This record gives sequence, structure tokens and C-alpha cells, in this order.
Amino acid sequence: MRTGAGVKKFLKQEPISSVGPKGHRHTIIRQFCKGCRICVEFCPTGTLDLDDRFKITVAHPERCIACRMCELRCPDMAIFVQKGSRDQETEGSSAGPKSEVRMTKPDHPASGVKREA
Repeated sequence: MRTGAGVKKFLKQEPISSVGPKGHRHTIIRQFCKGCRICVEFCPTGTLDLDDRFKITVAHPERCIACRMCELRCPDMAIFVQKGSRDQETEGSSAGPKSEVRMTKPDHPASGVKREA
């Protein structure tokens, strides 16, 4: 997460940031979390839980698949997830690097596909 100087001056605490064993970074702004459990309930792997102060915590970072369901569902924007680098994800697998899929329109310059008139 890139918290700019404008956001940081309003925070009472610095955001808590941690990197799990798969290289995925979780950034939590505890001040924004109201303990609604939406992120906990939508997490498909059970990575998240609430602590004793009813604030979000990464209870099982090894389970995280970086699907970002918690980030997308959080009504208070209290959690952010950054996927680990490809080197860390493919480490130990013989499949090699994964191919990247780009979703663009056929006429868009970045697509590399040109329509004939």
C-alpha cells in the first residue's frame, strides 16, 4: 500500500504491514477497522480473524492466496493486500513462470491485435 503524506498525517498509528511466507503483503489500518467481520467471513481460506480489541489481524498468513476478497469487501478500506512477486510464487515449482493475461480491446494499441477494415 502506498499511503501518501496526506493520509498519514490523519492517522494516529502507522499502518501495520506484514509479509507472509508466500510473499503476500497485508497492510492493516487499525484506526479504520470497526470490527464488522466482513473481511473475515469473505476470506475463502480463513487467513483473517479479529484480535482481542475486535480489530482485524492476519491470523494465518500461510493460508493467504492473495485473492483480495478482504480488501474488496472491507467497507472501511482498513486492509490492503499486495500479491507476492512471481519469483516467490513459482519457487519450488517446475512449471516455470505463469503467462500473463491482458484484457484489452482488440483495437487498443496495447493489445497487439489490429482489425482489418
